[in-house]
Parts: sequence; C-alpha cells; structure tokens
Amino acid sequence: MVKIGNIEVGEFPLLLAPMEDVSDPPFRSLCKKHGADLMYTEFISSEGLIRDAVKSVQKLDIYDEERPIGIQIFGGDIESMKKAAAIAEAAGPEILDINYGCPVKKVVCKAAGAGILQDIPKMVKMTAEIVKTCSVPVTVKTRLGWDDSTKFVVEVAERLQDVGIAAISIHGRTRKQMYKGDADWTLIGDIKNNPRMNIPVFGNGDIDTPERVLEVKNRYGVDGVMIGRASIGYPWFFNEVKHFLKTGTHLDKPAIQDRANACIDHLEKSIKWKGEIVGVVEMRRHYGNYFRGIHNFKSVRMQLVTNTNHLELLEILREIPKQFELPEII
Repeated sequence: MVKIGNIEVGEFPLLLAPMEDVSDPPFRSLCKKHGADLMYTEFISSEGLIRDAVKSVQKLDIYDEERPIGIQIFGGDIESMKKAAAIAEAAGPEILDINYGCPVKKVVCKAAGAGILQDIPKMVKMTAEIVKTCSVPVTVKTRLGWDDSTKFVVEVAERLQDVGIAAISIHGRTRKQMYKGDADWTLIGDIKNNPRMNIPVFGNGDIDTPERVLEVKNRYGVDGVMIGRASIGYPWFFNEVKHFLKTGTHLDKPAIQDRANACIDHLEKSIKWKGEIVGVVEMRRHYGNYFRGIHNFKSVRMQLVTNTNHLELLEILREIPKQFELPEII
C-alpha cells in the first residue's frame, strides 16, 4: 500500500493531474467515480489566496466524496507561499502540493511554477518553509529541469525529500519542451531507483493507454502514475487502466448513452458550482472529448458550444444517443 505521510492512496495509485480550468470539483467527482485514487485541485495562485481573490478562493472548494485530495498552490515569493499554504490547509485537504512544473510564460516570468527550476536553492528553501508551515503532508510536482543542460532532478528530488516532502511527481519533460516531444521517463526511473529515496515517486507524461501504464510500472518501478490529458472528457480511463493492470484485458468502451449521461452530470454539476453563465461556457471545452470519434457530430457540437440555455443543452445531450452510434473502434 502506497502512503503519502499516513494517507493510504492504493496499491498502485492513479492520480488525476492538476489541470487549469479542467480539474474542478465537477470534473473531479466524475474521475473519482470512475477510479481515480488521488486528485489535486487546479493550481491556485498564492498571491490570489492571500489577497482573497474570488477565483482563487473558490478553487479551495473540496467535497467529502473527493477525498483524499490535495490542494496545489504556486508562487514565486516564499513568504506569500507560506501564507497561502496556511490558508489552503485551513480548507481541509489531506495533502498540500507545490507546483514547480507549470511551464506557461505568465507563471514562469514570476519565478513560479517551472520558473523556480532556474534557482534550485530557492526551490529547496521555499519547500522547507512550507513543510514547516503545514501539519498535512506536503508533496511536489516538478519537471526534469529548465532545459536539456539542467536536468538535475535526481539531486533535486533528494534535496526536497531531505527537507520533508512526503511524495514527488515528475513530469518527464523540461520547461523548454513545454508539452512538446515525447516524455522522457529515464530520470523518473533513476529517482525511484535511487537508494536514498524513500518517499513515493509518481511519473507523469504521455500516459495515454493502459499498456503504457503497465510499461512504465514494470520498466521504471514508479509507485503510481499521474494522468492528465487522457482523462479530459474521458473519466473512464482510470478504471480501464486498473482493469488492464489486473487482468491484461480491456474493458468495453463506454456506450454513447454512458457518455451522454456523464456529460449531463458534468454540466449540471458545473452549473451548480459556477453558476449558469460560467458553468455553461466553461463546459464547452469538454464536449468534443466526451463525444470524440462520433461521425457527423460537428453540427451537434456547434449547437453545444453556441447555445447558452442550459435546459436546451440538456435536451440536446439527451437526444444524442438516439441520433448517433459509436464506431466500433474509436
């Protein structure tokens, strides 16, 4: 049984990656229902939290059915991060996670996210201060390095463990790569197989099939995997992976009725959590994934992404199983 601190997260846990504008409570509830073992909130700005910004504070919302769950924060100032960590812990998560991996320019330019990979001593100091601030386990998500010449993540993982983190997740790309190219799991395996490491090591990057999960499990010995893009609009991926690891066979793909039902559930929860206007608009990014592979779906998708009336949207979604069939292979 893998433990983060004293929190049991499964024999080979599948983690839902923290994804901006994706990993909100409506989506997390679906992933939990379909097999996710541990989930994280969208990353939350430390500056937003300490200034009580509405959007940042709302991201602290967590529900009992989601547990165990981690709240992820990011920022470039140590004092602000300490204050934000205390605010986040007061929201009642099982885990506090620090984002040292986000590669986007508006985050990096403030020495936050992957930007801190250019200042490893500060990264270690910030982590140590947050560990001292929190009574819950602190975890870290990061990347291999800033670029190909600074892949110091094996040493960095040791140093972060030494200042008290309870687990680490590694995305197998550098900041310079962003999300391009193939993820390199070699260094992730080196971290896991480093005899000095005794905390769980989770791998992230290009986990898009059950076969790939089995491969990285066997080849690199990681304690679990973090799943991101493969789950968007497809929360069934978690249980499909678990079934494959257990039996070596594939679960049947969800029927179109199951997809429509999940999408309806997601939309209703989105509206309840965000309000009708925002809930409707922010669901638009998900429709294409829920119904990926359906032939001649473009006209219906256009209705879904342009209609602003949630009752009409629900009716469109209810009619989809009557109008379309899934192809045999998608």
